[in-house]
Amino acid sequence: MSTAAILAGGKAHRFGGRPKALFPLGDHRIIDRLLVVLRSVVDHVFIVGGEPGRFGTLGVPVREDVLPGTGPLGGIYTALAASTTPRTLIVAADMPFLHAQFLQHLMRVGRDFDIAIPRTADGQQPLCASYGEACAGNIERQIGARTLKVTDILSGLRVGEIGPNEIAPFDPEGTLFFNINTPADYARGLALAAYRRDSSL
Repeated sequence: MSTAAILAGGKAHRFGGRPKALFPLGDHRIIDRLLVVLRSVVDHVFIVGGEPGRFGTLGVPVREDVLPGTGPLGGIYTALAASTTPRTLIVAADMPFLHAQFLQHLMRVGRDFDIAIPRTADGQQPLCASYGEACAGNIERQIGARTLKVTDILSGLRVGEIGPNEIAPFDPEGTLFFNINTPADYARGLALAAYRRDSSL
């Protein structure tokens, strides 16, 4: 049995506080895209953060952050605390182009490590990673010390890093880890979604 958690607790200041997960992208909202993919990979899915009413029609549980004000690290901790399975796939709610083949590979790698984490040219991707139960203790200690950089939790854990060469066959277009931080990113995401829809006709 396995679980996935979608981190949706960001403030989205650049978008006037509107939750990015609910933005349309092509024929579907970002959150709908993620749910379809994640449900094909794991047994259970839930959402962390955000107002429960905003996601009430999705048919998935919504967990409030147990440590508000601690950013993505707190969201990861909430996900691990709420998960009932040994492994939890944790992804950000603004990554619309994740796909099942890569996430399945990520989960397979994670079986042999405390955390399986991709590393791209931009660095490690802790908001698309497979976490084991052992990670929770590290995160709790780090939050207690008010050290909130997510990748700092890797110290002392068995880390399975998935590097660029291993990622490349899953990401020929270089969009796998594309995320929406700004209106310009959203505009690019819309263009990518439209191109993919047209090219599949």
